[in-house]
Amino acid sequence: MSNEIVVTDRITKRYGSQTVVDSVDLHVRGGEVYGFLGPNGAGKTTTLRMLVGLVRPTTGSARVFGRPPGDPAAAARTGVLIESPGFYPYLSGRENLRVLARYRGLGERDVDDALHRVGLAERAADRYRTYSLGMKQRLGVGAALLGEPELLILDEPTNGLDPAGMAEMRVLVVALADHGHAVLLSSHMLAEVQQVCDRVGVISHGRLVTESTVTELRGDSRLLLRAEPRDRAYATVAEFVEPAAIGRDGDGLVVDIAAGRTPVLVQRLVDAGVDVYELTRRERTLEEVFFQMTADVFESEELS
Repeated sequence: MSNEIVVTDRITKRYGSQTVVDSVDLHVRGGEVYGFLGPNGAGKTTTLRMLVGLVRPTTGSARVFGRPPGDPAAAARTGVLIESPGFYPYLSGRENLRVLARYRGLGERDVDDALHRVGLAERAADRYRTYSLGMKQRLGVGAALLGEPELLILDEPTNGLDPAGMAEMRVLVVALADHGHAVLLSSHMLAEVQQVCDRVGVISHGRLVTESTVTELRGDSRLLLRAEPRDRAYATVAEFVEPAAIGRDGDGLVVDIAAGRTPVLVQRLVDAGVDVYELTRRERTLEEVFFQMTADVFESEELS
């Protein structure tokens, strides 16, 4: 697509005989929040480091704003927070950002704006070494925001934040996308990702398992059914949908079925003499989908 600002083509990184990232194709578009998900050690951070020119790929290629990673023109339009932010411990938060702003030809207004947006304006004069882990993470995001970059690459931006801080970061990320910024973030906080991301890429064992919208990944909602007698209820449902579409949840059944077919199923159950006690639509969470996908990849590799 014409508005894709990050594109990778089978990008791969090997260290000796170990393949850390294996032929990954990413596509990040302008104005979207893209969640990059995967278990620890899946290759997320290495991929992000390749996108900003900190690590050279073994094979494959990447383009950021149409240029190779690390190109000065692309770097000027990109804000980055990867792994733990590094600042001078004896300088204040404001002074640390001033140093970075000076290197980028930015002024005091840019520093003030960044501090305000990450909620550190009142603690800007305090030395960095006195900051909590969450405050250090906020300052790292503030550094990435200097100069209003068109693309933000954030590696675990909510690391160390309390629930209130996580909520504030969520609002900030959504606001950035609303103003046309693209945000590529990696995170293990799947509930947070579900609330803020437009699309996600899931990586496991170095391979991209899928790249899709959050809505498409979660799929259709499922039907939670509690009815008696249970064996007759199961048999009736099994005549209506494929057995693979039926699961169990305690004393109930979970059925993958389109909402429009639900009334017909209920009528079948009543006609079969089944008493229906509960009928609830339940949406799959991103966390459920994520664990299912990464478990499937692990099992397939174990069997190969």
